[in-house]
Amino acid sequence: MKLSPTVKKEIIEWIWTIAVALLIAFLVRQFLFQPYKVEMGSMTPTLHEGDYVIVNKLYGEPETIERGNIVVFRPPSNKLVSYIKRVVGLPGETVEVKNGCVKINGEEILEEYVSTATPNSFGPEVLKENEYFVMGDHRNNSLDSRDFGPIQADTVDGRAVLIIWPIKDFKSLSHVEY
Repeated sequence: MKLSPTVKKEIIEWIWTIAVALLIAFLVRQFLFQPYKVEMGSMTPTLHEGDYVIVNKLYGEPETIERGNIVVFRPPSNKLVSYIKRVVGLPGETVEVKNGCVKINGEEILEEYVSTATPNSFGPEVLKENEYFVMGDHRNNSLDSRDFGPIQADTVDGRAVLIIWPIKDFKSLSHVEY
């Protein structure tokens, strides 16, 4: 069966359109936004196991990371997995966990998103340039910088900005108080 030039042209246009759409989707996911599934309960009550969030990869650069941001990163102990935690300490700051609270530069910080006292002790330790101290919101059930130390800026994949699933929890993470 021989196709007419018009049908051939139409098929080629469809193939081209699909190829361009796939390329754009790949580039967006690789460099801008990526879905991420929360695998553990260490971020409760802000995030729950099974939640899907959108990670903005543009906000993974050191100059965009702020205290209170929820970031996805690769921990020092295993670069093949990703964790999601909240940034508590910034480069150059002195971090200390003692007597159930977190202190930055000797002053206790207010963390309204944490429902229990912070167990264990850490520091005081001065964070180096491009180092961040991260912790889960559910401090009794979180493997975080208290265990593996500060993370490097180049291990941050991006900032969680939006819960997209489950639908009832659809909300922006940008307005979280810290």
